[in-house]
Amino acid sequence: MINCASAAKLVMVGEEATRGDGIGDPCALVIGNFDGVHLGHQAVLREAVAEARNGRLSPCALTFEPHPSSVVGSGAPPMLTTLERRAELMGALGIERLYVRKFDEAFAAWTAERFAEELVAGRLQARSVVVGRNFRFGARRRGDLALLDALGAKLGFKVRVHDIARDALGQFSSSRARDAIAGGNLDEIARVLGRPHSLSGTVVRGDERGRTLNFPTANLGGVPEILPPDGVYAVKVDILGNGDGCYRPLGQGVTNIGMRPTFAAKERTVETFLLDFSGDLYKERIRLHLLHRLREEKTFPSLNELKDQIARDVADARARLGE
Repeated sequence: MINCASAAKLVMVGEEATRGDGIGDPCALVIGNFDGVHLGHQAVLREAVAEARNGRLSPCALTFEPHPSSVVGSGAPPMLTTLERRAELMGALGIERLYVRKFDEAFAAWTAERFAEELVAGRLQARSVVVGRNFRFGARRRGDLALLDALGAKLGFKVRVHDIARDALGQFSSSRARDAIAGGNLDEIARVLGRPHSLSGTVVRGDERGRTLNFPTANLGGVPEILPPDGVYAVKVDILGNGDGCYRPLGQGVTNIGMRPTFAAKERTVETFLLDFSGDLYKERIRLHLLHRLREEKTFPSLNELKDQIARDVADARARLGE
């Protein structure tokens, strides 16, 4: 069964953009990086959607690509979600358009006044702007909430400031999610994101070692998202469409992330054995939802012992995924 999520329409915003690009309808606009679309982001996005409905506006979001830290900071942090995934998650919350402004040195030099006048009020026609309490904007992040409010009064948009969402462990943040992923803490990841962390990529040809063990695997290439620690995970799997927000649940699986020490592999791989599936997934785009960590990756003295362990992993995954 194909599931076509109501993904937000991705609209690339450049200085050459025109109304013909789908830009210009009056909107309620929420601004941010949204890497992760974690529970804090979701709270702000929901407020923007509510604001749009109250004002009969289009609910929209503005983000930046690449991550601003890659231009004005120490480098982009590890990715939590792709742009395509962000559009899918935002669309599920009611956002209709996700505007993407290229972040380069020229754009980084824009003053806060130019950012508000040319982009927010001008090109994007924002009538309401929803931001988090820690929002800063413009060159050297000199624009603060007071300036945004003053510019809104001048340019014709009202400003709504959303308090930072948190739980008993602290505020929800992308850095907190990355720390949880790096530590392999899947429960904490779900607490911050409101869902499991996922990995995506295209199935590529492997060395077919799994097939010789009667556990053929789909080898995921070009994974852009941050990987958890090496080990074995119980997962759910989707086949992705062509960037249109469509996907088809494929089933459950066991994923090994790591160096395959039994085979002395030279590079890290992401390999998934799908339960109760037969077929060729070569060149398909798939997504793995990491639900349970089963064990660490380890070296086995023989292929038979490895095969026995994989069988135990499969049984363990079935039990954990069936809970």
